[in-house]
Amino acid sequence: MQFRHLLLPALVLAVVVLMSSCTKNYTCHCDIKYSGYPGLPDSTSQEYTITDTKSSAKTKCQNQSGNYSNNGITTVETCYLY
Repeated sequence: MQFRHLLLPALVLAVVVLMSSCTKNYTCHCDIKYSGYPGLPDSTSQEYTITDTKSSAKTKCQNQSGNYSNNGITTVETCYLY
């Protein structure tokens, strides 16, 4: 009977340990390109660290990609995990 009372906390602890062991530091690299007017900055890149599971970090990183326009200036940001 006492074994059943210990089973649930043991399972919860095991899941927490397994889930936390899957998180690592990943680097998200973003290439940024500007166009639309002469004299804009050259293409640049940024990197930042994401601490998460690989699949979640990849999704977060790729979600930073996009095309943005403001007053005739177009910015293209392409991000990938590496």
